[in-house]
Amino acid sequence: MKKVVLITSVSSKGQVVIPNEFRKELGLEAGKKLAVFSDGANLLFKPIEAPKKEIFDKLIRESRKIAKETGLKKSHVAKAIQRVRNASRY
Repeated sequence: MKKVVLITSVSSKGQVVIPNEFRKELGLEAGKKLAVFSDGANLLFKPIEAPKKEIFDKLIRESRKIAKETGLKKSHVAKAIQRVRNASRY
């Protein structure tokens, strides 16, 4: 990758235009999600890649296996979610 410096600006709504050269180079299209990091002086925009379906399916299979082995039931998860929601209201 060649080093290129281009100038852009921030709109009154906080929007930044990523120059077309970078969008093409990185394959960024409208709607693409980016993670934004800051060290207090710099910003880093990193494209978020969706996990591959095979990896997600494997995660689900492993999660179900562990849940079965430990006796975890849907009702346990629902109760835990409700407790967290109730606690966050205060």
